[in-house]
Amino acid sequence: MQNGYSENITPTNNNNQPAAPTIIKTDADAKNGQDKCPKCGSTDISTNTTTGKLRCNFCRYEFTLEKVAGLVEDLEKLQGQVIGSGASDIIADTNEILTFKCSSCGAEVVIDTASASQARCHWCRNTLSVNQQIPNGSIPDVVLPFKLSKDEAKNEIEKFVGKRKFFAHPKFKEEFTTENIMGVYFPYMLVDINAHATFTGEGEHQTRQYTRGNGSNTKTYYDADLYYIERDFDLTINGLSVESSGDKLTNSSDKTNNVINAIMPFDVENTVKYNANYLKGYTSEKRDINIDELKAIVNTEAKDIARFAANDTLKEYDRGVAWSNEQLSIKGEQWVSAYLPVWLYSYQQVKGEKKLLHYVAVNARTKEVMGSVPIHMPKLIEVSLIVEILGILAMIFVDFDYNYLFLLAGIIYFILMFFRYRNASARHTYEKDTKKSITNLRNVDKYLKTETGLSNSMMIGANNKRVDGKNAHNILLNNALQGKERK
Repeated sequence: MQNGYSENITPTNNNNQPAAPTIIKTDADAKNGQDKCPKCGSTDISTNTTTGKLRCNFCRYEFTLEKVAGLVEDLEKLQGQVIGSGASDIIADTNEILTFKCSSCGAEVVIDTASASQARCHWCRNTLSVNQQIPNGSIPDVVLPFKLSKDEAKNEIEKFVGKRKFFAHPKFKEEFTTENIMGVYFPYMLVDINAHATFTGEGEHQTRQYTRGNGSNTKTYYDADLYYIERDFDLTINGLSVESSGDKLTNSSDKTNNVINAIMPFDVENTVKYNANYLKGYTSEKRDINIDELKAIVNTEAKDIARFAANDTLKEYDRGVAWSNEQLSIKGEQWVSAYLPVWLYSYQQVKGEKKLLHYVAVNARTKEVMGSVPIHMPKLIEVSLIVEILGILAMIFVDFDYNYLFLLAGIIYFILMFFRYRNASARHTYEKDTKKSITNLRNVDKYLKTETGLSNSMMIGANNKRVDGKNAHNILLNNALQGKERK
């Protein structure tokens, strides 16, 4: 069946021109320079990972920052495009070197915002911070503080790798240590969407399963009722997280970037207004992707989320649903740039002239772990051959209708172990994990006919569990960047 999609609606003004986005100034009262403890005035402030609050390292007073004001909270009322000022387009020739005058001693302190947001005055040792946004992608709208300590992250990584030591490369086992793990704030776009979805198609509900034939010459058949189906509803999507670093957004042959994506989701509802003190003791990566380059990805993922939201209303169609028409119209969208916290272990495996950078990443809020461990291929192949031999013996001596499947034992074992260690297909299941809400649902379920003697266990053409965005990042991002270059 052909799938028909409507283009996402771009809000327009009275002259039928695209409506200008609403910009929310998220750093309106932010100040550069000394950022002092509200109680004692010290500038020595860092994050307490136990509470997620800022803590003065002098008087131990803890405090937290407020949420960003001005953003739309009732997503059903979201119209047009709302953008946090930290998510505005990056200006390539922005001066990244800022000079501050220390308010304590008067010395001039230089901060290279390309690599840092804080510096100590070399005379009085007070900390100076960059909190006002500059258009180079280094200062986001919001930040989600670290909640997991380094020791806790080390323990999670050691457990993950410890379960994969048997086939791990000997050199990796010899060199593995969690002492060099780093806390990193990665740049993301958080997108809220107010949309309307319409799906039409056909679905099957199984009514009977039976076999025909005798002995080993039997075959399973199914009877099912066929229905015409419509689902029409309003949909809000809250906090869809998309990487805004080109290096991490795309899959690479020399880096296992996908494992960083796979530790999502984050509890983004707990983000607070950006403050440079949250970055003390951690590293951060600048955003280098603009909203226009991410729109195709977000639109595709939003359609996937809508499709899976509709699945919650289709549980009786156990053989699947074949949508012939899928439409998603976006009425409003809100973009906010964010720093989200990750503990990261990295190991570079060298194979001749080829190098592969393996990551083990820990979500510093939820403890979710995903990683890639270098495999000692000779050992994996050897054990897989032993499993294959045992499978052949089982095929000879075990009385089983499908004993020819034992011939695949070694191949299946190899594949399972390879994916367990490498996790090349690991990803963020955003279509299920992203928070969403359906309202004004309209259902149409019209019986068409009963089908008998079906040989397939699932409906032919069923596509209601399709995920279009799963492998689309590279293609969509490359197309967007090429279009940007042409301009």
